Amino acid sequence: MQKLIITVATTGAWPTKENTPNVPLQPEEIAEEVYNCWKVGAAVAHIHVRDDQGKAAMDFGKFERVVELMRTKYADCDIILNLTTSGGVNLKEEDRLRPFYELKPEMASYDCGSMNWLHTAVFENNPQFLEKLGHMMQEVGVKPEIEVFDPGMIYNAQYYIKQGVLKTPCHFQFCMGCAGGIAATTKNLVFMKDIMDDVAPGSTWSAFGVGKGAMETLYAAVAMGGNVRVGMEDNVLYKKGVLAENNMVFVERAKRVIEEFGYEVATPAEAREILSLPPKK
Repeated sequence: MQKLIITVATTGAWPTKENTPNVPLQPEEIAEEVYNCWKVGAAVAHIHVRDDQGKAAMDFGKFERVVELMRTKYADCDIILNLTTSGGVNLKEEDRLRPFYELKPEMASYDCGSMNWLHTAVFENNPQFLEKLGHMMQEVGVKPEIEVFDPGMIYNAQYYIKQGVLKTPCHFQFCMGCAGGIAATTKNLVFMKDIMDDVAPGSTWSAFGVGKGAMETLYAAVAMGGNVRVGMEDNVLYKKGVLAENNMVFVERAKRVIEEFGYEVATPAEAREILSLPPKK
């Protein structure tokens, strides 16, 4: 039976305690939430951190603390850690590179192009940065999660594959419904996957939708045999007008959907095999 991976993105860069008191922002909160999400079915944890005021940050000390907690206090947890390299906009490149390079998680995000983020700022990933990012990931054995917010970014990935900056087999995360990027619809998801299959055959993929397209994207991705991402980074509402109590409820719902479609939820060990990652030591 086909196994599908659930990634949980517990924190992200935007939701605050004012948006929802339930979002985990500091290392102890984040690590505990990741652990609890693992217990209900998440195989990958996409990690963002915040500064002491709860604002978006690439604070190395905060990343270090989350990773330390996952490797010590929650050492029985074999979830795949995936650190962001894009904790906000207008951040220093060296701050974006340091966490994955020094902490050596199994995965880290690779945002494959620049975009007008939420119509308010430029989320910059210039060519020189992407080349450096790809080579540094290869140097320390961290697998890129290629985040794409529009189809052009998939073609960017094709270019970097040809240049040796990205190594196959690749893993793509289709980020849909973010203002400034492609809308979260089934039609667009099929379109994005078709492009990926053409330019990077043999790749694995996952998808999530923000806002009103969240459930459509979840159902469509699972129906297509794809992996999914859920969590408060992307949506703080469990359903219209109802705040999610925690990130676990999103994971539990994704698990139910996967099983209703006749698939099974991948364990972290199975996810490593699917993603061509080495077995956990």
